[in-house]
Amino acid sequence: MCSDRTKPFSTDPDGLTLYIRLTPKGGRDAIDGVETLSNGQSVLKARVRAVPEDGKANIALMKLIAETFACPISTIAIVSGATARIKTVRIKGNAQQLTLKLQESLAP
Repeated sequence: MCSDRTKPFSTDPDGLTLYIRLTPKGGRDAIDGVETLSNGQSVLKARVRAVPEDGKANIALMKLIAETFACPISTIAIVSGATARIKTVRIKGNAQQLTLKLQESLAP
């Protein structure tokens, strides 16, 4: 995943990479904060109403991220974990602006 395991994301000049634990059929579409896995890796907790069939939950996750970060869905890609609960999601764009939006979305 990322070198700094205490953060659920990493940045580079081209964008932001998120590490997410997705719960399909979660009752609502939301990012519920940060969780530390048993291996010490921090991940964003996300839930979607969609079922994990035919990529529906992944599409719902991408829509949730697009809404949260106010970015086009075309800038979002699931780079690993398409069929797993733990996913790596890449957002192309200004890393600094995307990081600020992430911090705003996690603020209480």
